[in-house]
Amino acid sequence: MLQGLTSAGLGKLESDLQFIELAAKYDFQCIDIDAKGLVDRLGVEAAADMLKSRQLEIGAIGLPVEWRGTDEQFLNGLEKLPAAAAAAKALGCTRCCTYILPSTDAPAAHFMALATTRLRTCVSILGAYGIRLALEFVGPHHLRTHWKNPFIWTVQETLDWIDAIGEPNVGLLYDAYHWYTNEMTVADIRQLRAEQIVHVHINDAKNIPVGDVLDNDRLYPGEGVINLPGFLQALNYIGYAGPVTQEILTPSTPTGTPEDLVAKSRRAFDSVFGAAGL
Repeated sequence: MLQGLTSAGLGKLESDLQFIELAAKYDFQCIDIDAKGLVDRLGVEAAADMLKSRQLEIGAIGLPVEWRGTDEQFLNGLEKLPAAAAAAKALGCTRCCTYILPSTDAPAAHFMALATTRLRTCVSILGAYGIRLALEFVGPHHLRTHWKNPFIWTVQETLDWIDAIGEPNVGLLYDAYHWYTNEMTVADIRQLRAEQIVHVHINDAKNIPVGDVLDNDRLYPGEGVINLPGFLQALNYIGYAGPVTQEILTPSTPTGTPEDLVAKSRRAFDSVFGAAGL
């Protein structure tokens, strides 16, 4: 598995370049970053050289398409997707991520039909560039009722939706926080196949009732109650070898400089991966 970072939980980064330098300095292997933004600033060759010289890969890009909103929003985003995918491919990135909110103000059946068609279109474009789409199920209980109608928040529901989308280059974004808030176990991960998981996020949760856990109140790996060694061991057991990137969403900006927070993240990774024997 590749140990990596998102910018979430790293404070007020000055730029993507600072993000890259700090990730490399503290021996991370991948980062989730906007490949197109990097290419636009540096050019393909310089961006690729920067990553290679620092022994970094891009773990994933975000999907630049608002597939949950209006037709106009969707089509405007869709126009940007080929360029984003081309930049990712040029920098060796093969993964793209988006999240599924667990409730919606739209009638759920209508939204499902519309979103399936839209995501199928996105996945088809990504596939032309050799990129897989990771769908992230979102588990915290407060979001399940935040909007009018329940939608998707479990692994099985997400797998069923992936089957309905019906394209080979779509799979799961498996986040430890959502695994925990769904009250799942190591055995649930061990029932999956490695190829069903495109990307992984790691983080931790406070010691409060699971129904009270908030999506934007996360801890760094090893600071909370999630069984992260078991989580990592189960992923290793099924043969998952892709990125495991930290994503720490918090109500306010974490205290400390970005370097302090990346150093803290390195200690966190060493702790939980060490406890897992990996």
